[in-house]
Amino acid sequence: MANLILTINAGSSSVKFSAYRIAEGQLTQLALGLIDGIGAKATFSAKKSDGAKTQFVLDQSHATVDHKMALTAVLDWLEKEKLDGEVVGVGHRVVHGGPVYAEPVLVDPEIFRRLEAFSPLAPLHQPYNLAGVEAAIEAFPKAAQVACFDTAFHRKHPFIADTFALPRQYYDEGVRRYGFHGLSYEFIHRILRHEEPVLARGKVIVAHLGNGASLCAINAGKSVASTMGFTALDGLPMGTRCGQLDPGVVLYLMAEKKMNAEQITDLLYKNSGLKGMSGVSNDMRELEASTEQSARDAIDYFVSRVRREIGGLCAVLGGLDCIVLTGGIGENAARVRQAILENMEWFGIQIDAEANARNERIISEKGSPTVALILKTDEERMIAAHTAELLGLKQPLVPAIS
Repeated sequence: MANLILTINAGSSSVKFSAYRIAEGQLTQLALGLIDGIGAKATFSAKKSDGAKTQFVLDQSHATVDHKMALTAVLDWLEKEKLDGEVVGVGHRVVHGGPVYAEPVLVDPEIFRRLEAFSPLAPLHQPYNLAGVEAAIEAFPKAAQVACFDTAFHRKHPFIADTFALPRQYYDEGVRRYGFHGLSYEFIHRILRHEEPVLARGKVIVAHLGNGASLCAINAGKSVASTMGFTALDGLPMGTRCGQLDPGVVLYLMAEKKMNAEQITDLLYKNSGLKGMSGVSNDMRELEASTEQSARDAIDYFVSRVRREIGGLCAVLGGLDCIVLTGGIGENAARVRQAILENMEWFGIQIDAEANARNERIISEKGSPTVALILKTDEERMIAAHTAELLGLKQPLVPAIS
């Protein structure tokens, strides 16, 4: 019987999951799915690798669907579909590993308590990530539970990239720049190391551009700076998050608008970014299709901030050998990519407009001093690879794309 690995990404109202078989040193994705509407009208949807789809509304006649019931539904579906294998490991996306965890860990009661203590650092993510861990322990009691952290890839930043200009006691207490999207950056680096080993040893910027967006500077395979900081609010404007913001704005909202912490949190996390600026949508596709000037303004602001942050990270790296674009926008929005990378010959990027329009893998001109690539990220596969590696299962260095 083959070994199966599940990946779980639990949010406040949803649980994303994937199932992989590991055999002969290879991860093969068997299925992926989503339970959406937890706490309300919950729906289950899944798709197997052969294309077969399943969708239904979860029974709530006896109780409202919670994370435990959602994972039980996943277990029942796996058994019904008779996926060939036994679940030996469940890998979890856990947003925050604090200043402690720089690599995935097997979750035991002590580790779980430590991760709970980081909840104030990511109040909109960590509690739900851990609710998914608790539910998985009950649904899959024989499987190892592995926490994979979005912050881990950035934990070896130099002090100057890790701190704020606050009294040192706050840094010592954990108020520092953590960076996020680390699972995506690590996956991209592994693929780059396999496909472009010379570039991977150089100075690389990866742009993870989606509903959540950030940039990471990687030097010789190590993250040295990220645009995200203490929380996933910092840096680039995102779908609904504000990005970089003068702290004085928060003080103004408190003093003059009489807004409390909950109201400010809702504004900055859920009603700002592309959505707030445009008044149209948080979806780049809808903004590009819109005739509203506010939609155009939101796109222009997004582009300008990405360009500005690229320049800053180039200064940190002391040059640039390669830039990789990934995420929903980075992989698909050709016009946005073009706007971000055009007129950047001054630090080596010579964009090939036709290759970019065709979504080719290499979108820089032949002979460009800096190579520009489009690579598809896969955080779930990175979690599965980490889980296999931690359990000592034979797993290739590169989590191959299926």
